[in-house]
Amino acid sequence: MERETGLIDTADTDTDIKGKVKTETSAIYLLYDAVTILTSAFVLLMILFSFLFRVVGVRGASMEDTLHQGDWLITVQKEQYITGDIVVVTQPNYFNEPLIKRVIAKGGQTIDIDYELSVIYIDGKELNEPYLKEQIMEREYSNLTFPYTVEEGFLFVMGDNRNNSTDSRSPLVGPIDERYVLGRAALRLLNTGENRRLGDFSIYDYE
Repeated sequence: MERETGLIDTADTDTDIKGKVKTETSAIYLLYDAVTILTSAFVLLMILFSFLFRVVGVRGASMEDTLHQGDWLITVQKEQYITGDIVVVTQPNYFNEPLIKRVIAKGGQTIDIDYELSVIYIDGKELNEPYLKEQIMEREYSNLTFPYTVEEGFLFVMGDNRNNSTDSRSPLVGPIDERYVLGRAALRLLNTGENRRLGDFSIYDYE
C-alpha cells in the first residue's frame, strides 16, 4: 500500500509566479512609457503655444464678412507684418481687450482716405480691397490728419466692416505699436459664418 508523501510539485508554481511578475512588470513599463509620452507631448504643445502659435476667438462684427463672432483662429508670429495681414493686437485700448484687425499700412507708409469714393491710398496708389463688407465708409472722428504717414515701428489697422469698426482711425485705438502684435491669423479652425463650408480653413481666399 502506497503512502502519500505530502510533497508538492513546485516547478509549475514557480513558473506561474515568474509569469505573473513578468506580466506586472511589463504593464508598469507600458504605463510609464505612456505617461512619459503624454508628458512630453504636453510640454511640446506648451512650447508651441507659447512661442510659435496661439488659438484665439473672434468677438464682435468689425471683421465681417471675413471673420464672424465665434470663429476660432490660429495665429503665428512674424518678424514683419505687411498690408493685408489680419493680426491680433494686445495694445491697451478703450475696450480693454485684444483686437483683431487688418493691416492697412506699416511704418513709413502714407495712408490717405477718400471718403467720397470709399477708396484708400497707400503711398499714392489705390489699395485693392476685395474683402470689404461694404464700400461706403462713414467718416469717423479722428485725431489724425490725412494723408497720414505711419510712424516707424507702428501699424495702421482697420476692420473689414468699415462702418462698424473702431480702429486706427479712432483715438480710442490709434496706430498699433508692433510690439503689441500677438501674431498673424494664419487659418481658421472654426467658421461660424452663414456661408461656411466643411474644411473652410482659409481666411485669405481672395488672394
